[in-house]
Amino acid sequence: MNERYRHYRDINGILLLDKPLHLTSNLALQKVKHLVCARKAGHTGSLDPLATGMLPICFGEATKFSQYLLNADKAYQVTAQLGSKTTTSDAEGEVIATASVPEYSTAQIEAVLDQFRGPIMQVPSMYSALKHQGQPLYRLARQGVEVERQARPVTIYELKLLAQTADTLELEVRCSKGTYIRNLVEDIGESLGCFAHVSALRRLYVDPFEHAPMLTLDEINADTKVLAVEEALRALPVIRLASASAFFIKNGQAIQVEAPEYEGVVTLYDDHGSFLGVGDCFKDGRIMPKRLLKKVTS
Repeated sequence: MNERYRHYRDINGILLLDKPLHLTSNLALQKVKHLVCARKAGHTGSLDPLATGMLPICFGEATKFSQYLLNADKAYQVTAQLGSKTTTSDAEGEVIATASVPEYSTAQIEAVLDQFRGPIMQVPSMYSALKHQGQPLYRLARQGVEVERQARPVTIYELKLLAQTADTLELEVRCSKGTYIRNLVEDIGESLGCFAHVSALRRLYVDPFEHAPMLTLDEINADTKVLAVEEALRALPVIRLASASAFFIKNGQAIQVEAPEYEGVVTLYDDHGSFLGVGDCFKDGRIMPKRLLKKVTS
C-alpha cells in the first residue's frame, strides 16, 4: 500500500508478537503498528535484539493498562554458553574473560542452580534499559561510563535444566518482573567457576498469556484480530457493578459497595458485562476508579 494513502485507524486491544531475532523491540513495534495501520501503539517490556519470543503490543486504550503486563511474571528458555564472559553478558558483547569448562555432573549443575531458585538479589546490568539521571544504562555503557547500581530483589519461581553439553546449558526460567536473564546466567557461570554468557534467549510467555498463540510479522496485516484489552488483566479480581454504580465510575467518581470480597486493584464491569477499567477497592467498601476505558474495545 502506498504510504501516502495508508489509513491509520483507532484500534484497541493487544497483539502477541513473536519477535524475530536481530530486531529491537521498538523497531518491531513500529513494524506491527504499520502492518495493522494503528494510530497508537506501545510494547510492554523490551526484548534485546538477541532475544526472540513473546512481545505484547498494546493498541489504543490498551496502552493505559500496559503496566500490568510490565509487572507480570515471565518465562524464558535460554542457552548459557560456558567458558567465557562478555562485556554485555550475552553473545553481542566482546569476550573479556575465559576459563576451561570442567566436566560437570548433572548433580553438580543442579546444586548450583538451586542457589538461584526462589527470592534472590540481583544487580542490574549496565546494558539494561534502567535509567540513571534520565539516561538508559545501556547508552552510558556504550559511552564507556559505568555507574553504581543497587541490588534489587527478584524471584526465580522455576529454574529447570533442560539439556547439557560439554560447554552449554539449556535452561527454562520462570521469574518475577525485573529479572535480568543475562545477569542470572552470568551469576550461574561465576558459581560454577567457569564464566558464562547468554548465547540464545527466547521469551516463552508473559502472564497471563502462557497458552496464547503468538503471531509472526509475516502473519500480521490490517485484518488481524487483536485480543480484548481486559485479556491483560485476567489475574485481577472482577467486580460487576449495577448500572447506577457504573455510571458514577465512568464519570470518575468513587462508589460504595457492601462487604467487598477483595482489597486492592480490581477489574470493573457493568451489568451488561462490558469492561469499564480498573479501580482500587478498599476494606470499607469504597471503589475508586484508577484507569478507565474510554469506549468498548473493538
